[in-house]
Amino acid sequence: MNLPNKITLSRIILIVAMIIGIFVLGIVEAVSKEPFIAPNLGNSHINLIYLIICVVFIIAAATDYLDGHLARKLNLVTDFGKFLDPIADKLLNDATMIFLLVPQIYAPEQRRDPVALTILAVCVIIMIARDLVVDALRMIAVKNNIVIAANKYGKVKTVLQMIAIPMLLLNDWPFHYFDNSWAEPLQVSNLFFYAATLMSLISGIIYLKQNKQVFKGEK
Repeated sequence: MNLPNKITLSRIILIVAMIIGIFVLGIVEAVSKEPFIAPNLGNSHINLIYLIICVVFIIAAATDYLDGHLARKLNLVTDFGKFLDPIADKLLNDATMIFLLVPQIYAPEQRRDPVALTILAVCVIIMIARDLVVDALRMIAVKNNIVIAANKYGKVKTVLQMIAIPMLLLNDWPFHYFDNSWAEPLQVSNLFFYAATLMSLISGIIYLKQNKQVFKGEK
């Protein structure tokens, strides 16, 4: 196993460890009936569990860039890496987005506005559904010896996700200094998440439109 693949595998292990760790911390917090509050960052009231998730997310996102960069630079691109990397990416983003939907469990003091939480849930469903559709398309394409290249909208979607998710985990920090009085669905962190959802939809539609021949078994 080459170095980029080891980095990708370490990212998956890190994500799994995060999920197990958060599960344990959530039980401990529930039993103690006292929320774990992180050091105060300008009255942002950041939950310690969310802060841990955010740190792990940023580290994992950095390894995502690192393994791809090394694979291309050292000419170590492998089929195993192509298979493992998107799994690690989706596990990271999807697991973290799902944690955002359960603030009443892991961060009761960070309870979100019902409207904002509903919109957030719809966005998460759209992005996960889009990934499932694109993955299914790729599986059919591989069977028919068709290569589906990534489009720029998908890359923009990923970048927006990498920006929006940490901001949401940190309770809109540092933008809460000026948008704290705004309706929660219109705060900066939520707007970035909506933009990621829009790019997710656009890239998914483009994938389907450009590769509709896959469903016909054509090359």
